[in-house]
Amino acid sequence: MYDFKSIIPRRNTNSVKWDVKPNELPMWVADMDFKAAPEIIEAMQKKVAFGIFGYEEPHADYFNAVADWYEAEHHARPNVDWMLFCTGVVPSISSAVRRVTNVGDNIVVQAPVYNIFYHSIVNNGRHVLSNDLLYNRRQHTYSVDWADLEAKLADPLSTMMILCNPHNPVGKVWSRDELIRISKLCATHHVTLFSDEIHGDLVVGEPAYTPLFSLPESLLQNAIISVSPSKTFNVAALHAATVIVPNEGLRNIVNRGINNDELGEPNLLAIPGTIAAYTKGHQWLAELKQQISRNRETFTNYCESFIPQVKVVASNATYLVWIDCSEITDDSSQLEAFIRQETGLYVSAGTVYGGNGNQFLRVNIACPQLMLQDGLKRFKRGIQTYVKSQK
Repeated sequence: MYDFKSIIPRRNTNSVKWDVKPNELPMWVADMDFKAAPEIIEAMQKKVAFGIFGYEEPHADYFNAVADWYEAEHHARPNVDWMLFCTGVVPSISSAVRRVTNVGDNIVVQAPVYNIFYHSIVNNGRHVLSNDLLYNRRQHTYSVDWADLEAKLADPLSTMMILCNPHNPVGKVWSRDELIRISKLCATHHVTLFSDEIHGDLVVGEPAYTPLFSLPESLLQNAIISVSPSKTFNVAALHAATVIVPNEGLRNIVNRGINNDELGEPNLLAIPGTIAAYTKGHQWLAELKQQISRNRETFTNYCESFIPQVKVVASNATYLVWIDCSEITDDSSQLEAFIRQETGLYVSAGTVYGGNGNQFLRVNIACPQLMLQDGLKRFKRGIQTYVKSQK
């Protein structure tokens, strides 16, 4: 049994998440408040004790650890020859944008989506073209506008699509059939498909996570897939990701971009930390997912019972909860700021994710139960006070 109950003080530890006021409770950025698996910590300690930290590069043991993990956890083994090391999923996205597309090109996304996608596109002189996901307000579910997606991909200036699999922030787990359909559309219109699969390990039950690289190889000739232990094991500061590119020609282009951008050299803990995670982290992840499922159930039930003005979008992916606040506001930035000011609870305004995100909040529930209960009480107080202030 691993420890998911202890509250670890993180103030004054250079934590981005916990750089807040003394009375504030941060439940925003995708960073868990659980210690990393002891097996990972032990591997890092062994590396530090060795005492020599020269230039490094990953070898077969690293890439086989990645392949073995996906085979064991997701019943799909990527070819190690397809793999490249990169210092993060977002760096790999930005690098691919620069190398595979041209300034002025369109890059298709599906809003509301992880806001850093926009940064990777716009900061590199490309244009965002959004195939907004369709929201069913009665069922609180999202689906694809397929006709619009094809039209956006068919635009002559569209050269890349960035997919979030599973989707952050709405929590949608893409089915195999949906991934095949998206892949075929991209192939038809000569669009490179980049799949960010950083949350893939954090799916519980059905629908299951389908790695894009598990599709028939004929559908993968224009595909780039980026994976990482960072969200799974709460090791974002490792700065380690694996980029999987089945097509050799495309892989050479992506590899050249990674190396030109100086993103291919691991830090001293990236290799041992990743190998330990992927070879010894199976049981830790199983228990983590149980904890996240309990937290999601607690959060959802509490909102249904005590905060009926908001609706939790059902999901079996990630540790991020997407909350429909449309009954009380169409300006979630204002609502987020109000809740933080009134209660100290710091969550994410959905506005930054585009699409209909201006009516949603995103809350990180990867924390011990006591912290979650504190957050829920603050959330209730913040919503109730906001509703009263609008009358």
